[in-house]
Amino acid sequence: MPRQSVFDMPYAKIYDCLAQKAERKGRTREEVDQVIAWLTGYDNPAERNMTYGDFLAKAPDWNPRAELITGPVCGVRVETIEDPMTKKMRQLDKLVDELAKGKPLEKVLR
Repeated sequence: MPRQSVFDMPYAKIYDCLAQKAERKGRTREEVDQVIAWLTGYDNPAERNMTYGDFLAKAPDWNPRAELITGPVCGVRVETIEDPMTKKMRQLDKLVDELAKGKPLEKVLR
């Protein structure tokens, strides 16, 4: 059976995983929503019926400060990723990781 790309997965499934990661560490879905909205420009990021790839590709206003997101995610430094879609995915992962690790929301949003 062929492996499904993360970009072909329903965004709702990815959103739930990101929110659960933050909630396990005492953060809220509202904070996750703020992080996602800051990065992507979506008004209500929790309610999107599309694939994760479409969610990232069709983001209404990708924050230009996203280039300030640096550091490792899954062993890869975000700033060295060349594929634009993969970089966007990892930027979002990095922000949620920082939130889950207890970083103040003001610092996560750079």
